Amino acid sequence: HDMKNHLMVIASYLNAQEYKEAKAYTSEILDKLNAVHSYVETGNSLLNHILNEKFEYARRKGIPVKAEIENLSFDKMKSMDFSAMLSNMLDNAIEENKKLSVEDRFIRIYIGQKNTQFYLAFTNAAGKKQERRGGLFGSTKGIEHGFGLARVENIVKKYGGLFSADSEDGGFTAEILIPLE
Repeated sequence: HDMKNHLMVIASYLNAQEYKEAKAYTSEILDKLNAVHSYVETGNSLLNHILNEKFEYARRKGIPVKAEIENLSFDKMKSMDFSAMLSNMLDNAIEENKKLSVEDRFIRIYIGQKNTQFYLAFTNAAGKKQERRGGLFGSTKGIEHGFGLARVENIVKKYGGLFSADSEDGGFTAEILIPLE
């Protein structure tokens, strides 16, 4: 949400041809981002930004994160799609963990290449097993929520990939496969 708001402000400055203000605002955002802890360096600046921001937030909430991340470009995907996919998965994992006692919290992530495909796996602590509604799991956040996994699945399908998710008491797992070519 923060990034969306920041981009709207920058776009507003640019549309009004207020370049000095846009540059100053962008500098301020970059200064704040540089103050965030850097947990990973993948060679992909978008991936770095999303992961470092989410990992820092998880750390502040007492959620341990274990991640294995290969240096991959993900240049086949549009940045907006890649960002939405990754952010939704991490946001869901963090939100679910925040419902649990600190000692039960965890997130594990693997991002790499499996044969000729990008492979992303997310496992996180969760409460009780969630029931599927249609093909996906319903939201526990209320009627205005619950579109994140459907959005992820649509993005994955757009790039010819496969998305799977499974829920059990104590844990939730999602896997994404997207062809490299």
